[in-house]
Amino acid sequence: MRVLECMAPGHMTLVEREYPEYGPGEALLEMRRIGVCGTDIHAFGGNQPYFSYPRVLGHELSGCVTATGDAADRGLIGHHACVIPYLHCGECAACRRGRTNCCQRLEVIGVHRDGGMAEALVVPTRHLLTSEILSIDQLALVECLAIGAHAVRRSALAADELAVVVGAGPIGMGVIQFARSRGARVMVIDTNRERLAFCTEELGVEETCHATEDDVVAALEALSEGALGDVVFDATGNPAAMNRGFDFAGYGGRYVLVSVVRADITFHDPDFHRRELTLLGSRNATREDFSAVMAEMEAGRLHEQAMITHRCALDDMPDSMARWCEPAHGVIKGMVEIGEQSPASAGATS
Repeated sequence: MRVLECMAPGHMTLVEREYPEYGPGEALLEMRRIGVCGTDIHAFGGNQPYFSYPRVLGHELSGCVTATGDAADRGLIGHHACVIPYLHCGECAACRRGRTNCCQRLEVIGVHRDGGMAEALVVPTRHLLTSEILSIDQLALVECLAIGAHAVRRSALAADELAVVVGAGPIGMGVIQFARSRGARVMVIDTNRERLAFCTEELGVEETCHATEDDVVAALEALSEGALGDVVFDATGNPAAMNRGFDFAGYGGRYVLVSVVRADITFHDPDFHRRELTLLGSRNATREDFSAVMAEMEAGRLHEQAMITHRCALDDMPDSMARWCEPAHGVIKGMVEIGEQSPASAGATS
């Protein structure tokens, strides 16, 4: 089978491998869609923590189950599924508390072990979720949106609170949609006017700010009668932006770092203490978050498919990946296709 390996930063190549073997508790998934996210882009650029080369990228996955190791799981065969790519041990303290997303021995498919940029992948059956309603495109977007759903759930965001989402990439867009689903008011901040326009036109966001050209603090004060944000979410992957985000949280507010970067994040302690801020990390997502995303998708309450702006075949990915990493190409969500072409493919660009 064909496999796309990231051999070193900036270098991908197609190789031939034997089809993987599967055993008890596992399923063989023939890949159909692989979403490309910030983690993949950072890995391609050599800036991803927890990463080593060579590696097969890809953790936003959908495919068709073609075989299972256990007879009891044969009902899955022939069904399309998405993948929960966070392989947890089930035994550590975090897992025992249901915090499988931050397992002490966590391995993420496509990060710590080879991922789905291949024609087939073996996956534990307990990490597959199927739907009779969702398309293969939609299934490949579940993981991306689950990150945002988890961050919003972790923040305990309430209706009518002011949520400040810094970073209007796909993860930020997931945060936006789940913040709005809770009835929160949302302000989106980014340096890209086109992405801010997308959030307004496609996601229904009413308040946006350019991070460097607008007076963000003044805009937040105007929205909140001087109180600033109740909850600030950083989804930029930019250390300077993450440091600055502390200035957007009001007294008694919460700051949720959805991004992860290879850097130190700092803040001015007197201001942090004076406002009694709560600082939260949000890592990955749980099965509960995946199920919540799928339910929202099946009910038609999300705008996930508008996020797909670029597509390519697996064979074309080495060239496409380099282009997709350039901001000038306007990629929101790139999608790698293997088999079963989407009706929308003709209108998307590589």
